[in-house]
Amino acid sequence: MKYIGAHVSSSGGVFNAPINAQNIGAKAFALFTKNQRRWDAKPLEASDIVKFKENLQKSQIKPKHILPHDSYLINLGHPDVALQKKSLEAFIDEVQRCEQLGLEKLNFHPGSHLKQISEEECLQRISESMNVALQKTHDVKLVVENTAGQGSNLGYKLEHLGYLMQNSIDKARVGVCLDTCHLFTSGYDFRSEKTYEKLMNSFDTIVGFEYLAGMHLNDSKPDLGSRVDRHESIGQGKLGLEAFKFIMNDKRIDDIPLILETIDESLWTKEIELLYNLIEK
Repeated sequence: MKYIGAHVSSSGGVFNAPINAQNIGAKAFALFTKNQRRWDAKPLEASDIVKFKENLQKSQIKPKHILPHDSYLINLGHPDVALQKKSLEAFIDEVQRCEQLGLEKLNFHPGSHLKQISEEECLQRISESMNVALQKTHDVKLVVENTAGQGSNLGYKLEHLGYLMQNSIDKARVGVCLDTCHLFTSGYDFRSEKTYEKLMNSFDTIVGFEYLAGMHLNDSKPDLGSRVDRHESIGQGKLGLEAFKFIMNDKRIDDIPLILETIDESLWTKEIELLYNLIEK
């Protein structure tokens, strides 16, 4: 079964996110557990944690179908040692927030070399940071997202994701989130049945389906291989509906959060319905 939702607002308190998800007919959702554009954040209030869990129960959305996202400021592969340490500390705090809320996953972007170190060294730094975070936290799965490869961001190759999975000290607590827009603009075509199967077979060989922990369902404004990260509403971009039909009918993608990050949130209810209607009876 497919569990579709969107990255909903937690404005006014993290406890509002489950209600916002419920209001758009979501069976899954993503959220920020703190301000994503600030380093500092006050600890979660005990009352807010209780209200979050109460609202989550009311929404009937399971923790395994929630995909929190960490701060955009974090760069686990930062070439500067002090700034990498700052990123790691902030990342661990994000994982601990998920622990407090009873959430099972944390989605994050791998990191950027900023053209100061090699891709290989940056990947090694990201891997080491992930392993430290695993040692210092419990239960929460670290879910790394593929990227469009814009600027100096790593994660635009399946090989990058495979490296991070294989070099983890706890393979049960790491996973991958595939963003469809990022896949397409980083050079992976999956608009036909043939190219879709080719991509998914490559993913299984290089990364492994056992690591697929979530997806971001986004159409793409830019063309294939443009290395530009600009999302579009479902069926209105260069990917088109057919690519999403393949995903919605792929049994290997059952029982994980499928999250919209499309550009017009007023369409989310319709987009969720549209995606479910792509499932062949």
